[in-house]
Amino acid sequence: MLFNSYYYIFLFLPIMIIAYFAVNRINYTLGKLLLVLGSIFFYSYGRIEVSLYIAVSILVNYTLALLARKTAKARVIIVLSCALNVGFLFALKYTNFAIANINHIFDKQIPLQSLIVPIGISFYTFQQISYTISVAKKEIEMGCFLDYLTYILFFPKILMGPLVEPRDFISQLNDETRKTINWTEMMWGIRSFSVGLIKKVLIADTFSRAVSWGFENMETVTSVDCFLIMVFYTFEIYFDFSGYSDMAIGSASMLNFDLPINFDAPYRSLNIREFWKRWHITLTKFFTKYIYIPLGGSKKGSCRLLINTMIVFLISGIWHGANWTFIVWGLVHGIFVCFDNLLEKFRVKFFEPIRWILTLGIVNVLWLLFRAESVSQWVYMLKRMAFMDNTTVSEGIVNAFEVPETNLILNIMHLNSFHEHIRGFMMMVFIIVSIIICLLQNKKYYKTGNNNLLMIIITALLFSWGVLCLGTETTFVYMNF
Repeated sequence: MLFNSYYYIFLFLPIMIIAYFAVNRINYTLGKLLLVLGSIFFYSYGRIEVSLYIAVSILVNYTLALLARKTAKARVIIVLSCALNVGFLFALKYTNFAIANINHIFDKQIPLQSLIVPIGISFYTFQQISYTISVAKKEIEMGCFLDYLTYILFFPKILMGPLVEPRDFISQLNDETRKTINWTEMMWGIRSFSVGLIKKVLIADTFSRAVSWGFENMETVTSVDCFLIMVFYTFEIYFDFSGYSDMAIGSASMLNFDLPINFDAPYRSLNIREFWKRWHITLTKFFTKYIYIPLGGSKKGSCRLLINTMIVFLISGIWHGANWTFIVWGLVHGIFVCFDNLLEKFRVKFFEPIRWILTLGIVNVLWLLFRAESVSQWVYMLKRMAFMDNTTVSEGIVNAFEVPETNLILNIMHLNSFHEHIRGFMMMVFIIVSIIICLLQNKKYYKTGNNNLLMIIITALLFSWGVLCLGTETTFVYMNF
C-alpha cells in the first residue's frame, strides 16, 4: 500500500488512528498489537508473497539480539548479524548483477535467477542491524518481542524510512503520555502529510513525466532536452523522496510518534559534504555510526579518513542498486567529499555563490548518472549537453507540464493569456516554484507555526488539491532501494 492512494488516505490511515487511540483506552499492549497487525496488512497489501521474507528476517534477528544480550562475546553476534543481513540483502539484490557481469566478461551463458526482492528490504534490514548492535552495546535494554515487532514493522517508516534509532522509537512507544490524542500533533501531522502529498502527486510526478519521456525518446532528444532532463530529475527525486518523508512523518505524528527529519534544504549546500548532511539525513547518520566510526573515522590520520570516506560512499552506491551507475555515483560523491575535507584542512575558501553553483552543478550531473540506465548513456547525454548542437525544446517535454489540476490556479490568477501565448509557460512556472521551495523549505518548517484558523484553511486547501491530483497510483523513486 502506498501513501499516495485513496485506500491509504481515506480508509487505512483514519481507521488506524481511530482504532489505535480507542484500544489504548482499554490496554496499551492492545495498542501495540494493533500497530503490528495494521503494519503487516499495510506491508503485505497486494504482495502477500513477500511476507515470508520479512517474517524469517525478524525471527532470525530477534534471536540474534537475545544472544547478544546473554553472551559475553557480543562482538561475535554483531559480526554474525551484519554478515547474515548484508549477505541476504546482497544475494537478493546483486546475484543477477554478478551473473550478468560474469556473462559479459567471460562470454558465458549463465541464466539469470528469478528472485523476488521485497520492497523496503534495505530499510528494515538496517533497522534490524541497528537494534542488535544497540542491544549488544547496552545502549538499550532488550525489550519484549511485541516492542521489537512494532519498531521494525511500524508502517509509516517500513518501506523507505526515515531510519530511527531503537531507543528513540521504543521510548516513545512506551510513553504513556502519547497514548491519547494530541490535537496539536494531529494538526501538525495532517499539515506535513498534505505538503508531502502535493510534493509527490503534483510536483514530482509532473517532473517524472518529462524525465520519462526524455529517456524513452533518447534517440531524438536535443541538447537542451538533455539539460532539462538532468535538472528535472534533480527536482523529481527531491520532491518524490522528501514528499514521502513528509507523509511518513505526518502519518507518525497523527499517532503521537516523532520520526526524525530526513531533509534540510539539501540544494542550498555549499559543498558535497554539506549536501550529505542535508540529504537523506538518517541514512547518512546510519552510515556514520555503523560504518565510518567503527572503521576509525577521522581519528587515525588524514589518509585513513579519506579511505574510510571512500569505503562509506562505495557502500552507499552499492546499497542504492545493482548497476554500475550507482557504484560510480557513490565513488564520485566520495571523491568530492574527500576533496572537501582537503580544502577544509588547508582553509581554502571560495566566494559562497560560486561554491553553491559548483555544488549544485555537481549534484545535478551525478543525479543524471543515478537516473541513467548505463554509464555510457550518462556519458552520451553529457556530450550532447557539452556540444549544445540543438537548442530546441521538444514538444514532448513541454507537454508533460500541461497538468489539468493547475487550470484552476491559472483561472484564479488570470494567467490564461500567458499560458496561451508563451510556449512552455507551465514548465517555467514549475521550475520557478520548485526552486523557491528547494531553497526556502528547511527543517525549521516542521512543527512550526500556530494551528490557527489560517493555517487550518491552508492545510485543508493543500490536502484537497493533493487529493484532486491523485490519479494513477505512482510508486516512489526510493521504493526500488
